[in-house]
Amino acid sequence: MTRKVLTGNTVTRRSFLIAGAVMATGLNLGTVQRARSQSGRPLGRAKMDIDQFVHDCISAHQETDPQAAVLEVLRRAVQEPGAVIAALGEPTEAGIRVLHRSETLTIFNATWTPQMNLMPHNHLMWANIGIYTGREDNILWHKTPESIEAVGAKALFERDVVALPPDAIHSVTNPLPRFTGGIHIYGGDFFDTTRSQWNPETRAEEPSDGAVIRAIFDRENDRMQRERDRG
Repeated sequence: MTRKVLTGNTVTRRSFLIAGAVMATGLNLGTVQRARSQSGRPLGRAKMDIDQFVHDCISAHQETDPQAAVLEVLRRAVQEPGAVIAALGEPTEAGIRVLHRSETLTIFNATWTPQMNLMPHNHLMWANIGIYTGREDNILWHKTPESIEAVGAKALFERDVVALPPDAIHSVTNPLPRFTGGIHIYGGDFFDTTRSQWNPETRAEEPSDGAVIRAIFDRENDRMQRERDRG
């Protein structure tokens, strides 16, 4: 099987790359007083207008190529990471904050604890991911008759976006000693879809859904609290 090296901003299972069309969707970063992070550091940017962002994503989703159009809205947003942090807050725990949910579109803010890992999983719908702080390392997998095998990788840094097709399988790691935050957008109801995840050691396929993912995040926060308690 031919291995593929990933470049650029978008990924498919076959090439792990799809082109993101530049759409004139526009993003309104509403003018608000200069915000400060929880550390007291001035962010120095306007505060992102979350309602306008969601509206722009919904409008872009009506385009001929909805994934590419929504990707461009997301790309514009994460180019201003300080504005996103001013609106969503600096990550302090693993979590999923839902910004929009419908049968055709789910948008949420996902935050990863330091060194957090998420086993290989699929979505069964297209996915766009944009990183506004930290880093997210992806291993890309392909189903085989027996299980899955790794076929590529993609590291996402601050301001990076990636598009995954409906048949993508990936695992995720935050390799940093600090939190990572990203905006995730899915072309369907992410929380009402029974998907699959694969055991990280045996690669056995298991059922997964929104409740399973939330439980993983809860365990990560428990881990972080135990580490804090140990001092």
